[in-house]
Amino acid sequence: MKPKKTKTIFVCQSCGHESLKWLGKCPGCSSWNTFVEEKQVDANLSNSQNFRQLTGFSSGTFALNDVSVKSFERIKTGISEFDNMIGGGIVPGSLILLGGAPGIGKSTLMLQISGAISKSGTVLYISGEESLSQVKSRAERLKVSKDNIFLASETNLENIIDAVNKINPKFLIIDSIQTTYHPEFTSAPGSVGQVRECSAELLRIAKSKHITVFLLGHVTKDGDLAGPRVLEHIVDTVLYFENEKQQIYRILRAYKNRFGPTSEIGIFEMKGNGLIEVENPSLIFIGERSSNVAGNIITASIEGTRPILLEIQSLVSRTTFGFPRRMVSGYDLNRIIIIIAVLEKRIGIPLENQDVFVNIAGGIKIKETATDLAIACAIASANSNFICPSKTIIFGEVGLAGEVRAVGQIRERLIESEKLGFQKAIIPKANLRTLDYKGKLNIVGVDNVSSAIGSIK
Repeated sequence: MKPKKTKTIFVCQSCGHESLKWLGKCPGCSSWNTFVEEKQVDANLSNSQNFRQLTGFSSGTFALNDVSVKSFERIKTGISEFDNMIGGGIVPGSLILLGGAPGIGKSTLMLQISGAISKSGTVLYISGEESLSQVKSRAERLKVSKDNIFLASETNLENIIDAVNKINPKFLIIDSIQTTYHPEFTSAPGSVGQVRECSAELLRIAKSKHITVFLLGHVTKDGDLAGPRVLEHIVDTVLYFENEKQQIYRILRAYKNRFGPTSEIGIFEMKGNGLIEVENPSLIFIGERSSNVAGNIITASIEGTRPILLEIQSLVSRTTFGFPRRMVSGYDLNRIIIIIAVLEKRIGIPLENQDVFVNIAGGIKIKETATDLAIACAIASANSNFICPSKTIIFGEVGLAGEVRAVGQIRERLIESEKLGFQKAIIPKANLRTLDYKGKLNIVGVDNVSSAIGSIK
């Protein structure tokens, strides 16, 4: 019998691009020094018993009317921030990926969730980075319910599958996918091939056995989830801690969710007894604002499905260099440059020899453009040194002509503003035509940036 033929290939650890020789720069994702040598079984063996499909599970063919959705009923964890973020609870049989920087609280949150969901079924917690006694010590510190939770310190995927078949859990937690390896493959744990094959095998377990599987994932130095992109494609939900571990508040965002809204966030506060959910994020982000300082303005941003009030801070000072600096935290730098250009060209504010600093207080990162108008007003306030009214809230999108464009979910923003004691709202004039708000806020519609700045002076 002829021995199995193998060949050596080089695989990019960022995107999974394969090459027959080592390359310094990946042609697929343009990353440098990401190729790692791996051994691959000859493709002629694909028809043998060693051939493995990506998922490995299938079902019969049924009419859509005959398919039952009774098994789709969500399981509540009791942690409202987490339940709301993923769409109302955990979907049985789903595959959930949780990523974040080292030390930010992935294992802590997962252990807290384990204690909460153990009331609904057996939990099997697989730790590939800590011993059983270390996990037990953290569970005692977090005061996690230990009933119905089984632990295993294991990295071999075959042993993990044996434990699943023996215990038959309702929930399976893998901490982490980068430390798990399949013994049939010669590449090191955490490589593209290992992550791809292990996640595909765990997907088969989740769908065929109807087990909810949580995967904890590492991140690269650029902040992206380590491993091939196929990992993010095959999972049902991708959750990611998007801020730094040095900050007290941890922001968990749903970047992908097949069973709920995307870009939804959950906000937690790191304490000695674990991650504590923040019930009213708006009070956290605007609770320490300075109302008598120029350049500070409150805006309303939609994160997922809920509005959150945020403080925009701006500082304008004369540059000491030949080229003025534009420093931004929590917002897109290119968007800030556009807003500064609009203020210079359309409003006539001289900023060509001024350093401009913009900060979103609290460490949150904003992706929607409805914050443009508040940022423009904050920069104008900091430059002219006038103080914005503390009970006024501003939001709207700014166009290149200096016009203020309509934004979505205007009613939700206004209701949240009124709840927190604001009295006046400066909004796009175009939103007034379809506004169904019946509250007590004094609504001022503006159609350009100049009118908005005049309304707060």
